[in-house]
Amino acid sequence: MALTGRLGLLALACAALVGLAAPSWTGILAVQAGLVGLVAIDLLLAGSVRALRLTRSGAESVRLGEPAEVSLAVSNPGRRLVRGQLRDAWPPSAGALNSRHRISVPAGGRRSVTTVLRPHRRGDRRADRVTVRALGPLGLAGRQRSHLVPWTVRVLPPFHSRRHLPSRLARLRELDGRTLILVRGQGSEFDSLRDYVLGDDVRSIDWRATARRQNVVVRTWRPERDRHILVVLDTGRTSAGRVGDAPRLDAALDAALLLAALATRAGDRVDLLAYDRTVRASVQGAGAAEVLPAFVNAMAPLEPALLEVDWRGLAAQIRRRARHRALVVLLTGLDASAVESGLSQVLPGLVHRHQVVVGSVADPRIAEMAAGRGAVERVYEAAAAERTRLERRRTTAELAKHSVEVVDAPPDDLPPALADRYLQLKAAGRL
Repeated sequence: MALTGRLGLLALACAALVGLAAPSWTGILAVQAGLVGLVAIDLLLAGSVRALRLTRSGAESVRLGEPAEVSLAVSNPGRRLVRGQLRDAWPPSAGALNSRHRISVPAGGRRSVTTVLRPHRRGDRRADRVTVRALGPLGLAGRQRSHLVPWTVRVLPPFHSRRHLPSRLARLRELDGRTLILVRGQGSEFDSLRDYVLGDDVRSIDWRATARRQNVVVRTWRPERDRHILVVLDTGRTSAGRVGDAPRLDAALDAALLLAALATRAGDRVDLLAYDRTVRASVQGAGAAEVLPAFVNAMAPLEPALLEVDWRGLAAQIRRRARHRALVVLLTGLDASAVESGLSQVLPGLVHRHQVVVGSVADPRIAEMAAGRGAVERVYEAAAAERTRLERRRTTAELAKHSVEVVDAPPDDLPPALADRYLQLKAAGRL
């Protein structure tokens, strides 16, 4: 049962009338009896909320920050009109813009209401209870009941870095020879033979073909294709650190998506592994058209775990997924303690078999602090920032000794920088 504000106003008016006209216990009891009678009439004449049938439809996935609509159909198999309010409850992170609706469903009828969501967190946002309050004809009281109507909207990563994809695809077409630019690198694939022209690299001359044709012939090459790219996401403690308004993991996801989209267009096979002490997400063997949707769906529920990464377990997972030479892109932090105590212990085994690239999110606030001068507090901040930058440079140098490529950039710059490094390795035939 639910009581409305109208009943309170009516009770206040009746109390004032009794107090002014005939103040007595008899008057008060008469007013109470009358109000109880009116409430009983309203409850008897209100439509049944227990028998309502509710079903959902609408969006099942949406990109972070974009609107999604979820419809709720209300069917009334009863014999009375159901008129009142409906509350479609969602968790706060779902960003429901209009969770309360007025409804009027006639007997045997069906009505629909739509709730607009604008989520502000990744992951699965699950609907809570649907509460329906059916008022009687007097509007003083009504029947109320909550229904469980399950529905889940998966909030996907926003993929802001997709704006960099057209320019990188243009560079990829140049590498692929579609704009008449042919490159040669160690391990590149043979493409065709053509006559020598002034300026060609003499190392490209094919002497056997030259002897057969009686003129100088050179080989042309194209970037490697069908290479294996394994993107590894560190979901451990360091990925929880916030840079700006988002954790480092979000920038790593954006970089992984841009790299996956680019490598797929280049004809390479791309897999995903998210790991801390257990596998959090995995994509293996997806076709070219399925890679990006599979990556997005696997990444959506990922959250940083406040755990130290099991680097030996991670190395074992990489070996299990990449049995032959591959480009392993590890998106992790460059904290000196984590690298020295964990990552550096397993790097020799990985580098011996694979080309390894480490991508890390740098905090632009560090650069701002390092430039600070003036007040004593700012000088101390600048000193701390310079110490942090020195440690990152030392860590980068240590990784370079193991023949590891390092990409260290702020959140907005990391995705294009990682894509550029991939294109450089591809052009050099080092995949």
